[in-house]
Amino acid sequence: MTLSQADPAATGAGYQLEGTLLEVCSCETLCPCWIGEDPDQGTCQSVVAYNLTKGMIRGVDVSGLTLVGVVDIPGNILEGNWRQIVYVDDRADDEQAQALLDAFAGNLGGPLADLAQLIGERVAVERASISHQIVEGAGTLKVGDRIDCAMHPYRGPDGSITTLNNSIFSTVPGSPAYVGKADHQRINIPEHGYEWSYEGKNAIQSDWKIDYAGE
Repeated sequence: MTLSQADPAATGAGYQLEGTLLEVCSCETLCPCWIGEDPDQGTCQSVVAYNLTKGMIRGVDVSGLTLVGVVDIPGNILEGNWRQIVYVDDRADDEQAQALLDAFAGNLGGPLADLAQLIGERVAVERASISHQIVEGAGTLKVGDRIDCAMHPYRGPDGSITTLNNSIFSTVPGSPAYVGKADHQRINIPEHGYEWSYEGKNAIQSDWKIDYAGE
């Protein structure tokens, strides 16, 4: 599967997306990248999963599907040059898969294009079985036999989830980010050089919504 160039007729259709986000990375809690600072170790290895509880992209219904990006960030997150592998939910048909790829590759403009401009190289785009779940605030993410993550949010004295507002990257999905910790993250993609296993590192969760009408 390849990322297509934007169809001019489709670009103006925009996208209306609503869902949940799960992220883990190699940084300590809280990951400095979310506020535009350098990663803890100088580089950041990250997995970000976007689950769409509701979604329309240029008129294509993508509700219930998930797209996952595995990225290697070589320095400050704002400098870009990310290397990315994309996993598309294997439940998506070809039209849905292409709609997801076009939107998240930035081909349709809007907030997702702002995020996509940080990608320097898309190493691979693959289909995979994806499980993305949040139960009582705790998130789990599995992508075939390649990715296995579990995380939980921090909570305040009243039991409410600790949130990060108005940061560089919490504004991309347009909603507060829930600061958390990854109980474990195991990434096994040796053919592309993505292999790591951590416990107790950074995790982020979010409920998010984007309504972009296009230009």
